[in-house]
Amino acid sequence: MSPGDAGARAVDDIRRRIGELGPWFHNLDLNGIETAPGHFLGNHPSDKWNRFAHALPGDLNGASVLDIGCNAGFHSFEMKRRGAGRVVGIDYDERYLAQARFAAEILGFDVTFRQLSVYDVAALGERFDVVVFMGVLYHLRHPLLALDLIHEHVAGDTLLFQTLQRGTDEVHPVKSDYDFSEGEFDADGYPLAYFVEHAYAGDPSNWWIPNRAGSEAMLRAAGFEIVTRPEPDTFICRRGASPWQGAVYPARGAAR
Repeated sequence: MSPGDAGARAVDDIRRRIGELGPWFHNLDLNGIETAPGHFLGNHPSDKWNRFAHALPGDLNGASVLDIGCNAGFHSFEMKRRGAGRVVGIDYDERYLAQARFAAEILGFDVTFRQLSVYDVAALGERFDVVVFMGVLYHLRHPLLALDLIHEHVAGDTLLFQTLQRGTDEVHPVKSDYDFSEGEFDADGYPLAYFVEHAYAGDPSNWWIPNRAGSEAMLRAAGFEIVTRPEPDTFICRRGASPWQGAVYPARGAAR
């Protein structure tokens, strides 16, 4: 077999495996073959990443990274490209993890992928320099609990956070306390999270969709300080002190 024949066979094998593992939500370039061409969001998530990537350190210099809701691993791989050391991607869906492991093999990235829910992050038993929490919050029935658990168990310094948002982009200043008879709940820019009882965009896993003020308020309530907002729905935060007593979920201990 000539080198050209071997290369063609490798391409055919990659294309076959992409088909077997599909459908894909992340459009990855695996040796020139796209996993999700014609994605309804365009070249996703690469197009979105390119709009805020400048706000992250260009050199992560061996930093540890946890990618929560990693899907097929796009953000895990971008962290490795920036020099991250230990990178762990977790997702609840084993199909996405199979895609991520295959992509890591083709791309040559050393990333650990585990099947875990965000509610089980305590089982990891470690904190990470960077936590990536992109496109997950609105899929959760208990979003503030998830942020509390991230703060309490795995966030060491930086949180990269993104969520679907709807409603106004305004932020209404709120008081530290209100009398029972008063409130500004109808004011434009008051922190809100819209509850989806059935489905949104055909997806029954969409539960809570905050406005901008709601996103910011939940981050602060969980103990994260917002450093910058490079995209309307994307926030880079630092872990600060929690104003609450900690997560109430009966978290599992570290895996033995």
